[in-house]
Amino acid sequence: MRTRILGAALATAAALTLTACGGGSDDGGDKPVADVSATPKKAAITLDSPKAKPDLVLTDTNDKKYELVNETKGRPLLLYFGYTYCPDVCSTVVADVAAAEKTLPKEDREKLRVVFVTTDPERDTPKRIREWLDAQGGQDIVGLTGDFDTIQAAAKGIGIFVEKPKKEKDGSITVSHGAEVVGFSPKDDGGHWIYTTETTKDQYSKDLPKIIKGENP
Repeated sequence: MRTRILGAALATAAALTLTACGGGSDDGGDKPVADVSATPKKAAITLDSPKAKPDLVLTDTNDKKYELVNETKGRPLLLYFGYTYCPDVCSTVVADVAAAEKTLPKEDREKLRVVFVTTDPERDTPKRIREWLDAQGGQDIVGLTGDFDTIQAAAKGIGIFVEKPKKEKDGSITVSHGAEVVGFSPKDDGGHWIYTTETTKDQYSKDLPKIIKGENP
């Protein structure tokens, strides 16, 4: 499977490039993700206007209904859209977040919610997602799958590009999606922060205590 990078031009004080992973060739198009403001020294990109939390109802890795808004209300949340067959980017992002979460005190870990939503629901079964998350060290991460159109609409609502998986002539599957992690505040349940694939485990570790308090990292 091949990986492609999609450039996203953001109207910000600083020029930033957000990535997407998948298979197939680059279509050369720039896809705007969100209007943001940030300084180069910070990992977190602070959104000018907070994003509403997606009203997602999907299936978790226990084959049970999971209502994102209700399950995460009043809690700090990191939300990521990706897929388990991703050749590189998704596993790196999830592993870094999982490792950073493990550096938190127990009390903070119990407050934080990290949710992974597949962009390839036809292949990503609850069982496969659980095994994949566990392999990245994400035993505490919630994995969700379900109707693709529902997932795509939810991603679009918070500025994350998700394209329907496409089967190529050689039999490979192209799955293109924005690879940003969106951070939601426990104070208003709004999405205030964006993290790109450049964010490291140490940067997440530094920022998470503030996000858990609802403070700007």
